[in-house]
Amino acid sequence: MTHVVTESCIKCKYTDCVDVCPVDAFREGPNILVIDPEECIDCSVCIAECPVNAIYEESDVPADQQEFLALNAELAVRWPRIEKRKRALPDADGWATITLKRHLLEK
Repeated sequence: MTHVVTESCIKCKYTDCVDVCPVDAFREGPNILVIDPEECIDCSVCIAECPVNAIYEESDVPADQQEFLALNAELAVRWPRIEKRKRALPDADGWATITLKRHLLEK
């Protein structure tokens, strides 16, 4: 099992989850984080830390977010590891409650 970052993270990129990850499984893209499924140990500590509820256990990913399973795996091998908390994107608070942001994902 692994955990998956979903659409809610796009344009926010809060990194609270990075601080609690014991294996540094997060990868950083331009406007979203992803979880490397090969690194994730399924500890679940990141779920509670995400202020926009973007992280799910693989088996709990909502039906309309299923594409993020493959997306996390694909992007995790291309993007660099993030090991320390950083500031969220400048306009993250404004995007935190916006839905349907998939088209804004920057690869």
